[in-house]
Amino acid sequence: MRRGEEGFAVNRRRIQRYGAGILAVGMMAAGLVWAQAQASAQTTAQTTAQASATYQPKFAGDPARSEAEAQALGYMRTVLRAEHAYKKRHGKYAESLEALAGTGSLTKRMAHTTDRGDYTASFRYRRESPNREQFALTMTPKHMDSEHRSFYAEDDGVIHADDSKAADMDSPKVQ
Repeated sequence: MRRGEEGFAVNRRRIQRYGAGILAVGMMAAGLVWAQAQASAQTTAQTTAQASATYQPKFAGDPARSEAEAQALGYMRTVLRAEHAYKKRHGKYAESLEALAGTGSLTKRMAHTTDRGDYTASFRYRRESPNREQFALTMTPKHMDSEHRSFYAEDDGVIHADDSKAADMDSPKVQ
């Protein structure tokens, strides 16, 4: 081989090595992209399956239509039990959720925030006379639909629900 041809052969081998390296890196990148696409498709399929799964009642006679409603109703029952325990202990209803904290199973965290996932809690206390006091608790969904009704309860402990407007005393009972 002549000197010029030798240089050409070395450059040719070098180019082939670079080409093989670039090809290998490209194949690895394509493999990673494919793996990520498969994982994303699997996650999307699982999320869709979970979202479309039918709600499983938590107990016999469970009036909830979804997990979100079950959580909202559970919160309401906890507050209602805490209010009645508070009145039994203090002779009056608590005037705020914060005053109820630590009563029954109502924690400070539960009493501190009105944000309850898909719902917003509202508590109102009212004293009509020295012998008559009331409270009202509402759970309003952030987005009302067939799986997110609004709920309302007063000191009588009966929970009412409405799927078209804010629930009130005239709404159907759920308990």
